[in-house]
Amino acid sequence: MLNDVSKKLSRSSETTEADVREDEEQTKKFQDIIDLLLAAGYFRARIKGLSNFDKVIGGMTWCIESCNFDVDIDLLFRENLTIGQKISLTEKIVAMLPKMNCPYRIEPHQIQGLDCIHIFPVIQWLVKRSMETREETADFVRSFALSQFHKKHSFSEDLSAAQGVKENLIKNIHLIKKSYEPRRLFKHKDDAKREESTRFLGTVLEYEAPLYSIKIAALPAEAASNDVKENENKEELKEKENTDQLAGNLAAIEESSARLSVVAVGNIVGIQAQEIAKVAEKYATMSISEAEETGGANSSAALTALENQRAALQNRVCKLTKERDALSAKHLELKEKLNESRAKRQAIERSIYKRLKELLLVHDGLREQEHDFREQCKSDLNLLKGKLQEIENGTSEEEEDRLKEYEQQKEAVTKVRLQLAKKNRAIASLTRQLDDVPGRSELTQYQRRFMELYNQVSAKHKETKQYYTLYNTLDDTKLYLSKELSLLNSIQDNYNEAMASTSGKEEFLKQFEAIVAGVKRNKAKVEKRCADEKNRRDALSRQLVTLIEQQRKYVAAVRQLTIECRKNEALLAQLRGP
Repeated sequence: MLNDVSKKLSRSSETTEADVREDEEQTKKFQDIIDLLLAAGYFRARIKGLSNFDKVIGGMTWCIESCNFDVDIDLLFRENLTIGQKISLTEKIVAMLPKMNCPYRIEPHQIQGLDCIHIFPVIQWLVKRSMETREETADFVRSFALSQFHKKHSFSEDLSAAQGVKENLIKNIHLIKKSYEPRRLFKHKDDAKREESTRFLGTVLEYEAPLYSIKIAALPAEAASNDVKENENKEELKEKENTDQLAGNLAAIEESSARLSVVAVGNIVGIQAQEIAKVAEKYATMSISEAEETGGANSSAALTALENQRAALQNRVCKLTKERDALSAKHLELKEKLNESRAKRQAIERSIYKRLKELLLVHDGLREQEHDFREQCKSDLNLLKGKLQEIENGTSEEEEDRLKEYEQQKEAVTKVRLQLAKKNRAIASLTRQLDDVPGRSELTQYQRRFMELYNQVSAKHKETKQYYTLYNTLDDTKLYLSKELSLLNSIQDNYNEAMASTSGKEEFLKQFEAIVAGVKRNKAKVEKRCADEKNRRDALSRQLVTLIEQQRKYVAAVRQLTIECRKNEALLAQLRGP
């Protein structure tokens, strides 16, 4: 029975808590905000002496400053502020949130009134942003510290790895140098003495060096004059003739005939395809003549080698003609780009010349204005000097009259200033009186705060009352259990003695019946008490329903009164209007 009573009491407490669900949600959100701030590192929220507003506003300011944004707020020595100061602080924070690209919007009165349902997403976003900022700063500082450390210090593992990388690089460089070193592809048939220039060209042809690379690089500069072009064409013809003569005296080396290096490509592109074909035909005729002279087996082997060489040279000619066409197209493209750059440069020079001309015209105009201004200043100076001379030569009577008039005007100004000071003092006193009277918004805020305080006090009272009820219930339960335990102990102690004799057994049964009757009486009392409590609960529930209905009617009446007041103000404004 007692358990049923406790269950019903707990159910009734749950129903009463559901009536103030909004306050519970606000409290829950506020606790979530405090937990978020503590998790982020704002341990000032643990101080019990601070108000809830100071904790929330301090946490928001701390998060904003940790995101490298400045807020003009001092919370260390200005706590428990007035309503106006709180609103000014909240306005500064609300103005800072759009600068941080905060996706949530909040009003100053929501922060001042601790509307935790709307404050929680803002604080959640600020905490997340501050954590990201701290991670970025930590990564930057860590990388900077590592770079500064590696400038002057290093580990043994790093040294061994760097040494291995260095050795691999040196090995690769040697391999590249060896693979691209010059190789001799041809040789002279006779050892006749030649001039130094002829020997130079012959040596270049033996190693397939780029003979005309210098000329190809100098092509963009040929457009300067036509005479230089003609001279260079003549020199090219001479060099080609010398090249043909030298190529006739060269014999191919079979081991390196199949190789084609980048230098050889440049050299053969310099020599035209027709010249290469002539050299190939000349080699074929020479190989046939040598085969007829030597005869037999040697002639057939040499002939096949020359034919293979001829086929390889023809393939090379085809490839090099294609490369020559590509290079000529590239040359034309570069020439067009050069012409475009020259046209742009000329346009820029024309615009600069035009701008300089305009600036010179402006300069001349400014000089003329300066000269006119100087002349005007000189004429004004002479006029003022003349007036000063006239004043100095004036009579003393005029000066006395002017002094008297000045004193009179000075006294009048002093009187007017005194009157103005009196009016200002009166205005200041009236302003202070008006400020002492609270406005509608302040009264609304006071009402809201009083309602919040009333809700808190009622919730605390209800909680305390529930604790008292629970304590009384548990105390009664403990009393009944102790009585039951003592009764069972006495029954157990006297059972053996009572069962030993018939008279004792009858007396034991009588006592047991008396105990059962007492228990039934106690049960009836408890049931009566429970019924009384139920009736009281039903009466209170009916009273609560009546009060809620009255409150609903009051709110509707206030809303209707507000509408009528607005209509009255509108009608008065129309009557006062023009």
